[in-house]
Amino acid sequence: MIFTIKNIVPVIAAKWYGNDENCTVDNVSIDSRSLQNGSGTLFFALAGHNHNGHDYIESLITKGVSNFVVHHIPEKLSGKANFLVVTDTLQSLQQFAAYYRKLFSIPVIGITGSNGKTIVKEWLNFLLSPEYNIIRSPKSYNSQVGVPLSVIGINEKHNLGIFEAGISTTGEMEKLEPIIQPTIGILTYIGTAHDEGFSDRRQKITEKLRLFQHTEVLIYQKNDTIDSLLDAKLKTFSWSFDDPKADVVIQKQGNSLNITYQEHHFSVTVPFQDAASVENTIHCLMTLLYLGYAESVIQERIPNLYPMEMRLQVKNGIHNCTIIDDSYSSDYQSLKIALDFLEQHKTHQKKTVILSDIFQSGFPVDELYSKVAHLLTRNKIERVIGIGETISRYLSDFKGFIPFKNTSDFLNQYNPAAFENETILVKGARNFHFEEIVTLLEEKTHETVLEINLNAISHNLNFYKSKLKPGTKVMVMVKAFGYGSGSFEIAKLLAHHKVDYLGVAFADEGIALRNAGIDMPIIVMNPENSAFSAMIAYNLEPEIYSPEVLKRFITLAQQKNLSNYPIHIKLDTGMHRLGFEAGNLNELIELLQHNNFVSVKSIFSHLSASDGPEFNDFTLHQIHTFDQWSQQIITALQIQPIRHILNTSGIYNFPEYQFDMVRLGIGLYGVGNDENEMKQLENVGTLKTVILQIKDVPTGDSVGYSRKFMTTQQTRTATIPIGYADGIPRSWGNQKGYVMIKNQKAPIIGNICMDMLMVDITDINCKVGDSVILFGEQPRVTEIAKTIGTIPYEILTSISQRVKRIFYKE
Repeated sequence: MIFTIKNIVPVIAAKWYGNDENCTVDNVSIDSRSLQNGSGTLFFALAGHNHNGHDYIESLITKGVSNFVVHHIPEKLSGKANFLVVTDTLQSLQQFAAYYRKLFSIPVIGITGSNGKTIVKEWLNFLLSPEYNIIRSPKSYNSQVGVPLSVIGINEKHNLGIFEAGISTTGEMEKLEPIIQPTIGILTYIGTAHDEGFSDRRQKITEKLRLFQHTEVLIYQKNDTIDSLLDAKLKTFSWSFDDPKADVVIQKQGNSLNITYQEHHFSVTVPFQDAASVENTIHCLMTLLYLGYAESVIQERIPNLYPMEMRLQVKNGIHNCTIIDDSYSSDYQSLKIALDFLEQHKTHQKKTVILSDIFQSGFPVDELYSKVAHLLTRNKIERVIGIGETISRYLSDFKGFIPFKNTSDFLNQYNPAAFENETILVKGARNFHFEEIVTLLEEKTHETVLEINLNAISHNLNFYKSKLKPGTKVMVMVKAFGYGSGSFEIAKLLAHHKVDYLGVAFADEGIALRNAGIDMPIIVMNPENSAFSAMIAYNLEPEIYSPEVLKRFITLAQQKNLSNYPIHIKLDTGMHRLGFEAGNLNELIELLQHNNFVSVKSIFSHLSASDGPEFNDFTLHQIHTFDQWSQQIITALQIQPIRHILNTSGIYNFPEYQFDMVRLGIGLYGVGNDENEMKQLENVGTLKTVILQIKDVPTGDSVGYSRKFMTTQQTRTATIPIGYADGIPRSWGNQKGYVMIKNQKAPIIGNICMDMLMVDITDINCKVGDSVILFGEQPRVTEIAKTIGTIPYEILTSISQRVKRIFYKE
């Protein structure tokens, strides 16, 4: 919406000094650094404790800004621009926003509380967007300045607003209420935040309730304190877990909410278990109920809610780049904010924006992308990588524009050499999964590295292959980031060695491998129902372990008109984790008979104790049970699937039961189950860091938290920059464990810290910067695991992703 200075003067009760009262305004700004400031900008010169917008007016005039709201005209600038002089520029900004809000008669949801405001707002945007063109507060814009800036974003195409309001003391909400003018109110959880600004909790609630003094309804959790403070005239729509007087009574059972509303009962699945998320979910559910949404729609949409990342984050990137991570939203208002953030945090003159299709702008699509192009031009963006069909079409003429149909296309063509010495804004709607792009561009920096010997992996693979009959297939597990070693690079090596299958735990691990260019068969061992569509899209093959899972997958396969999609049947022969049991076999056979939507590629089971000689009888029982059950299925269905039951220790201890394929896991990474096996394997991973500082500690002093280590003599210590946040178990400290420095053992003294540990180097001649080995040839992960009472798997898979992996061949 466009205004003239003449229009604005009476709205904010200003005195105008200037040359052109008919000058038009189409943008409001409070940030002098924004490259979006131009001839159509009205700049409000806010004055705070640490800044004063009046100080930047002269430089803004040189940049083309000609309209200012001020409380005084700076010396020597009179006559050089339009000045609207007011008593309080912040109050004037709020007055203008309140006036602007009255120009639109759309329904507005106003949200306040101590916690959950932003989450509820974003979730409501997700839930309501199929029916409404929504304008909402960007990020956490809920302050005395953020609220008016948010509301000024409304345009004629919006038909619903969702704005949040935060206050820190008395008197603030009465200023925000006329700006938001909510028709529907939501009061979220009232906690301790900003307690210091109020005399007590009742006063804080009273102040927050001022937002709802003119709403048609207030949605809240029924509470005696709140009830006692409500205006008797205010209509409410309340919910409660235990108060039958509430409009909606809710019982939580597991991951379900059992709803009783107007003597009607129905259940909704919630995707969260923590109390705060459940409460926020219920506020959203209540809003849907109040707006008249059908029970079936509520049941369909609520389970699709997802965790929110609301922060703009600055990260170090590859090749001396800086990454601005805003990979979970894409709307016009937040784009403006992100571009300003980019300008403020840039570390290089060269700027690239990776941008998805933009949603919910309120503008016609051609007008929207014209505005986007204008923003990008004003922000001097040299290169725009557009991901999505719409942006690719409408920004095709933008200088420096590179289009991609979708994120997968970008990832498949990704070239790290194309990004160097620049600041990169990554901004995309959640369904574009731009977090995958951020992961590629982000630098993994740490003094600590995990070196992976690819030659050793090849050696260990060939060792286990030597135990196999000709023709026995090999499946290798690369789940849990390749047992902590790095899945992409190892998968590529395994593809080179022509193993038959890769195994991952979850679909996202398989998708990551696909995006890395791995095209060999991948089995997902723990498939979640919600991931079935993604698995099909990425040609991942699911483990099927129950009749219910099989039915769901067949239904989806039928909907997608699939034919003979490969599946893998898991039998529970004694592990009692996942799998069909004896009582399920007939139902399994009935479901698969005369069914051409899926095809049984393999049947398998899992040995629970193949590494323990004392359980050999049980292992043989499992193997024989598997043989009988799988033969029953094969005979009934007249199929010839691959059969497999042996894991790493099974290959070594029971090679006569190879069936058609074996599954190699931790053995690939150099960890066997007995000394003889270990002697024939090569160490794969070496965790290394450096000495950060050396200290001489006097007799009788302590080292580390809780003073667990007391010196009995003059002791020289070295501080090592790695801790339990990197995956080093705390139980390995206090002189139980050691590191290797200069081929000598240095005992770990005191408690292991989150990011550091200390060692005794009294008898070692070393210096700051010298190499430290946490595990490798010595100590082996098997030694660490045995000492602290765990298994090598836990040690390897606990190594943090912040530890950089380096792969090498000798």
